[in-house]
Amino acid sequence: MRIVKTMLAAALLTVSAGAASAASCGNDGAGFSAWLQDFKAQAQSSGVSARTVEAALGNVSYDRGTIQHDRAVRKAFGGGAGSLLSRASSSRAAAGKARMQRYAAVVQRTEARTGVPGPVIMAIWGLETDYGAVQGGKPIFTGLATLAYDCRRSEMFTKELLAALQIVDRGDLSIGEMRGAGHGELGQAQFLPSSYLKYATDGDGDGRRDLVRSGPDVIASIGTYLAGYGWSRGGGWEPGSANFRVFNEWNRSSAYQEAIALLATKIAAGTSATR
Repeated sequence: MRIVKTMLAAALLTVSAGAASAASCGNDGAGFSAWLQDFKAQAQSSGVSARTVEAALGNVSYDRGTIQHDRAVRKAFGGGAGSLLSRASSSRAAAGKARMQRYAAVVQRTEARTGVPGPVIMAIWGLETDYGAVQGGKPIFTGLATLAYDCRRSEMFTKELLAALQIVDRGDLSIGEMRGAGHGELGQAQFLPSSYLKYATDGDGDGRRDLVRSGPDVIASIGTYLAGYGWSRGGGWEPGSANFRVFNEWNRSSAYQEAIALLATKIAAGTSATR
């Protein structure tokens, strides 16, 4: 089970609180339709095209399964340290090294631009989705709309829902490509939509920020994210270091942070990566 990243509480959009808020939230589906109609209007007032709003949200309904999943994840949050560390396996490290070689040019460009070493980027990529193999297949608009309507964290997920619409509206991904995990995490790096808007980077020069299919975009975007949270160029990533603390901005789980550091160290062994 994926750990819910710290991005659930970070990288807010540059929209006013008034524009992001919709009709009254609820704890069951009774008021969802009214809430959704109000949100659609406010999304358009925030600059999202009517075509995108209707195409993405026209058939969305309240999803009890999303709420059940959310509560189950929150109860389990913080556990499974042994399981997480076991994912920093030798086979995953070997796969990371292979991708370091395959994408050597983009890794070098990203290191030069952000200061984030390739092994760290590869470790996060490997832990999040096994280098893109497991991205999640849930249509995120249904889940995000349900969580935005739910009263517990309505403001946060309303911002994420608006961000998801903006990703489609600016042409990075199609509605059909907006699939991911239970809280709206997208693509091979599992960015929440607000982080996708802020940190997704075009690494292959095609003019799009495609974290679903483009390895170069994934590499560049993870580097941009960590640099945005204060990664220190030339520093190490061992526990206790300043850069290790940056991992807390990726995932609040201390076990996950240790897994990133361990896997990055394994990937770096025998490569020319700098610490």
